[in-house]
Amino acid sequence: MHYQYDVSVIIPARNAEKFLRETLNGLLAQTAVDTAKIEICLADDGSVDDTVRILENARIEFEELGMKVVVSHVAPPGGVGAAKDCAVRSSKGRYLCFNDADDVSAPNRIRSQLELARKISKSEDDLIFVGGQFHRLPEGSTTRYTKWANSMSGEKIRRQVYTSHGPTLVAPTWFISRALFDKVGGFRTDVPSGFPEDLDFFYKCLDIPECIFDKVPDDIVMYRYHPNCASHSVTEQTIWSFRLQRLREQYLQKWDRFTIWSAGKQGKRFFKCLDEDEKAKVREFCDIDEAKIGRGMHEEFDEQLRMVTHKVPIVNIENAKPPLVVCVKLDMTQGDLERIIERKGWAEHRDLVYFG
Repeated sequence: MHYQYDVSVIIPARNAEKFLRETLNGLLAQTAVDTAKIEICLADDGSVDDTVRILENARIEFEELGMKVVVSHVAPPGGVGAAKDCAVRSSKGRYLCFNDADDVSAPNRIRSQLELARKISKSEDDLIFVGGQFHRLPEGSTTRYTKWANSMSGEKIRRQVYTSHGPTLVAPTWFISRALFDKVGGFRTDVPSGFPEDLDFFYKCLDIPECIFDKVPDDIVMYRYHPNCASHSVTEQTIWSFRLQRLREQYLQKWDRFTIWSAGKQGKRFFKCLDEDEKAKVREFCDIDEAKIGRGMHEEFDEQLRMVTHKVPIVNIENAKPPLVVCVKLDMTQGDLERIIERKGWAEHRDLVYFG
C-alpha cells in the first residue's frame, strides 16, 4: 500500500481552546519535518469554543513547513474514542502519532519514534506499537503512576497490564502503524463517555501475537494533568471490572489453584469480586503483616444471607504457594515486595501477576 505521508498526527479535540495553541506549537517545533512527510489531523468532537479556529489560524504555519492540516468533525459528537477514530480515518500516513489536544510533544518526539518504528519494522504490513517516556504538568502530579509507567520496558510492556495504572505504554505517547490500527479495527465509537477506549484498544493489540511493542527512552511528551482530563470521566470501578475480566481470561480460567497476596482491603475486595468457581480456586491469602496473619482465616460474610459463606486461610508470605495474584500496591512497600519476589525466584507471568 502506498502512503501519502510518513506520519499522521492524531488530535481528538473537544473545547480545547485553553491548551491547543501550546499543543500546536509543540508540533510546529518537530525536528522531523526535514526528513519526514507529516500531516496534522484534528477531529473536532462538537466543540462550542474556538478550537477549530485556533487550528485554522495555524494552518499557514504548518503549510510553510510542508505539513498538511486536515480538520474533520465527529457527527454526532461521540466522545474521545469516536474523535480518535474519526481523525485516523481522515488521515493518510503510514504511522499514527497520537497527541491529545492538551498535551505537548517534545521537538524530537516524531523523529525518535519514527526512527525506532522503522528500525523494528520489516515491511509496511508490520504491526508496530511504540511508546515513550513522559512527564506531568503540574510537576508532581500522579508521581507513583508516572514512576511506574516510565519504568515499563521489555517484557513488562506485555505482562504488567492488569494493574490499576492502565496500559503500560501510556496513551499520550502512542505511535503505531496504520496496519495495526486496521488490524484491531479502530477504537470503540459506540460509548460516548465513561469507557476506557485506550485500555480496550491496548488489550486488543496484546491479543495479536505478531504485534511488536517497544518504546523510546526519551522524555517525549508533557502529559498535562487537570480537572477536565477525559480520563477522569472513566470511573475506578469501570477500570477495575475491565481489567478483572481480562485477568480471568488470561490467568484465572487456566489456573487450578491460586493465592491472593494481600489479606488487606485490596485482597479482600478482589476475592469478593470473584465468582463462585474462582473463589473455590483460592488456596489462601498471604501477607507479611503479622496482625493479618494472626487472624488465621479470612471469613467472608454475606449481608443478605446473614452468614459466613467462605473461609480462606491466611499464611505468611514465606509459606505461600504460587501462582499468586498480587493485590499489594506497587512501590508502596519500600522495596519489600520486590525483594521477596527476587529471593523466592518468582517470575512475573509464570508465578505471579500484578493486580495492585
